[in-house]
Amino acid sequence: MPLTMNREVFITCAVTGSGGTQDKSPHVPRSPKQIADSAIDAAKAGAAVVHCHVRDPETGTPSRRLDLYREVTDLIRAADVDVVLNLTAGMGGDIVFGSTESPLPLVEKGTDMVGATERMAHIRECLPEICTLDCGTMNFAEADYVMTNTPGMLRAMGAMMTELGVKPEIEAFDTGHLWFAKQLVKEGTLASPALVQLCMGVPWGAPNDLNTFMAMVNAIPDDWAWSAFSLGRDQMPYVAASILAGGNVRVGLEDNIFLEKGVLATNAQLVEKAVGVVEGMGAKIIGPQAVREKLGLTKRAPVSA
Repeated sequence: MPLTMNREVFITCAVTGSGGTQDKSPHVPRSPKQIADSAIDAAKAGAAVVHCHVRDPETGTPSRRLDLYREVTDLIRAADVDVVLNLTAGMGGDIVFGSTESPLPLVEKGTDMVGATERMAHIRECLPEICTLDCGTMNFAEADYVMTNTPGMLRAMGAMMTELGVKPEIEAFDTGHLWFAKQLVKEGTLASPALVQLCMGVPWGAPNDLNTFMAMVNAIPDDWAWSAFSLGRDQMPYVAASILAGGNVRVGLEDNIFLEKGVLATNAQLVEKAVGVVEGMGAKIIGPQAVREKLGLTKRAPVSA
């Protein structure tokens, strides 16, 4: 299949994530103000979309606290730079099993399983333009940790997103996740055309080789919008690969903390580097308003206004 390069590209910056990077780099933001400031700097550097998790301000560990999401949301929306807000809805589906001989009871530390309504509480409260829908269950790097998203949970959360008028960003970590996403659209749970983020190279989902990547790309309906990313040193190569294959790009400290070997990055620096790759390939960076028009998004005022 011939490649059709995307010549009007939007950049998403994944600002902090929920991985254990908070003690690996001083640039990984923790507090709501740090997360918002880093998101705003990324927007000024060329990101049209900022994808945000929140963390405990003291420890840096991932959090689902509603007050933290409210603060991040208000700070970003009150900034002097426009940007599309994308909040995670992936938290609350974590299972850590016991040993291989005694998998039950579950390990309390790391297990965080709540219902669909609680997982969506901050989305209902903050009403971002986009929120993520991790469209499947998978073994996730650590030996006994499973990221859990059952078909029933995904149908419930997807229906809530549609009802709220928040655009789901379908995070596909493997081919079956795309298969189920198309089923959700077919059923009417999600609206078409959908938005997809291809998550490549995350153990133990889809490997980031180009054959697997193109299999994922070719499974996306022609009228859907999509982006892609990979981890660590493969983050910037995937900027080029995604554009060549017709998609948009994601960079940021959630997926990679280095600007180059041995040099820790800020979010703004990663966005600036991605802008250089995009423009060096002859493509144009589009801004947040163009993304809203492309995806049918509605910008909202600060929630505390």
